[in-house]
Amino acid sequence: MPNLGIPELLILLFIVVLLFGVGKLPQLGKGIGEGIRNFKQAVKDGGQDSEKKEPPTGNGSGNGPSAPK
Repeated sequence: MPNLGIPELLILLFIVVLLFGVGKLPQLGKGIGEGIRNFKQAVKDGGQDSEKKEPPTGNGSGNGPSAPK
């Protein structure tokens, strides 16, 4: 893997500023930070869903609620 020095990082920063503009950089950083935080939380939880899902209800036929007979 190539080593990234100061000149290469400055060029990358310049390209990012050109693409997104100075006003979008805080939003971009926030989005990346939230993504990293969510990834760490998912790894910590062992890949389990963070939201508890209720078991499906119905008659078990898979056709949805049945009409009264």
